[in-house]
Amino acid sequence: MFILTTISDLIQIAPEDFSKLSAVAIEDNINEKYANKVIQKIGLCISFYDLLESSDGLIGHGTGLINVNVKFRMIVFRPFKGEIMLGKVASGTEHGIKIAVEFFNDILIPPDLLRDGSRFDYAEQVWVWDTEDGSCLYYDVGEIIRFRVETEEWHDQIPNAPDTDELAIDRKAPYSIIVSATGFISGRSLANMVLGLDAYGRPGADGLV
Repeated sequence: MFILTTISDLIQIAPEDFSKLSAVAIEDNINEKYANKVIQKIGLCISFYDLLESSDGLIGHGTGLINVNVKFRMIVFRPFKGEIMLGKVASGTEHGIKIAVEFFNDILIPPDLLRDGSRFDYAEQVWVWDTEDGSCLYYDVGEIIRFRVETEEWHDQIPNAPDTDELAIDRKAPYSIIVSATGFISGRSLANMVLGLDAYGRPGADGLV
């Protein structure tokens, strides 16, 4: 789910940060610049991990900023294909189900990747899974489900042309993940999974419906 990626960049330290220790000032500026940002073909940057190299600071001409060349590692969110994850149903439409994890919500289950027997209830505006035993399970908002990563999509965030700034433009997320549904997680099963227990409180099972 998480990877470490190495980045080289020029960091600028403002005068108000001069009172900080150099390492702290560098880390704060790296986090401000990269945290919660998507790097194309890399993933969603979560947090600074460690500093590998840094140059002597040079004061920029006429700016008062100190320029430092740095090489560092970031913790990045980028699940691999086939990875199994847990998330909550954020919303559902006839076009699929949107899933959210704690810090990322551009996860989509399209209709063709739902479990066999799934259908969209237009009256309730919710997806329903008709199981083989005749029961109905609803993909309600907030329901915890298990899913498998199938593919990822990247979209460059190109700035609008000046004459289109006022027009409504449907921008796609810079990074989104297409997944398939693999099952529901009941409240008791989720608690047992955290403790490493099965549905009867014994070590072992995964609580998957």
